[in-house]
Amino acid sequence: MNSADAATGRGPVWLPANQPTQFYAGGGAIEALRGTGKARTEFGPEDWVASTTPRYGKQTDGMTKLADGQWLRDAVRAHPENWLGRAHSDRFGADPAVLVKLLDAGQRLPVHCHPSDAFAQAHMGSHFGKTEAWIIVGTPGEGGSVHIGFQEDLSSTTVADWVAEQDTAAMLSALNPVTVRPGDTVFVPAGLPHAIGAGVFIVELQQPTDLSVTLEWKDFLDSEAGGHLGFGYDVVLDCVDRSGWDADRLRSIVRHAEDASPVTDLLGPDAAGFFRAQRIRGGATLDASFSILVALEGSGTLRTEHGEVAVNKGDTYVFPYAAGPSAVDGDLVAIRCLPPEVSQ
Repeated sequence: MNSADAATGRGPVWLPANQPTQFYAGGGAIEALRGTGKARTEFGPEDWVASTTPRYGKQTDGMTKLADGQWLRDAVRAHPENWLGRAHSDRFGADPAVLVKLLDAGQRLPVHCHPSDAFAQAHMGSHFGKTEAWIIVGTPGEGGSVHIGFQEDLSSTTVADWVAEQDTAAMLSALNPVTVRPGDTVFVPAGLPHAIGAGVFIVELQQPTDLSVTLEWKDFLDSEAGGHLGFGYDVVLDCVDRSGWDADRLRSIVRHAEDASPVTDLLGPDAAGFFRAQRIRGGATLDASFSILVALEGSGTLRTEHGEVAVNKGDTYVFPYAAGPSAVDGDLVAIRCLPPEVSQ
């Protein structure tokens, strides 16, 4: 596809790795997936795929640049109906309303959470908060460790004291330890405190912001201000979900979706208002939609109304709405990430 077609959103666009520097280590699993020499591993644990979202406090860092040098964000703004479809554009404007990352935790991530839409709008000047979801694609050994939600109801004073004292042991022991394996998915509502363990490799979908309230900032961030994003912990701790999450509640957000069907819905209806994800295989037929494709295994061909593209393990593509419906051939296994559900 020529650069003009790519920029105007008339066909699929292959994307190279896009790894902004982070505060934590990782990136080896991204390099292994994409192939030697295609990714950066020193403090490059996140690959922001088809990103129109910059890192917090930055102008363009984290955003995707097309082959012609144009930011994907600007291309979408110039041709929103081509890229996103009319119904999505009518609801969200020229914003895909989703951010997709490959995240390879080379070390345990700190305990943190993210604000809701309402909190972000009221306190942070952002239309979107940051509900997210994890599709587990790699773990060490027999499984990886994540920590999700407090085991019991906690007072605001207790949480504030832990943060003020940077009591890591208390924070971690208060969270539910959960073992995850490839094929599992975790839906993480805004406000839910969590930490991802070392060696867990995920495809992450989230609302298009970089808003994180880091409860455990010591030994991770340069300063306390980074933990509260400059708003103060007296403000941002109000976004933390301090309710208890028992086994039944956890089962509602941690799922196993191993399925050999051509198309498998991975996240279910609770996530559909924020983003959607499918595991696709050869034989799949796909509707027209803005989508981000991450190829995990094998190889194949995606045939669209305007031609076909070869997809191999490690490839990432962005598909505009105007590419139309498509069909998948071959032994390809991929994750197809989609924006919030709207009626076209």
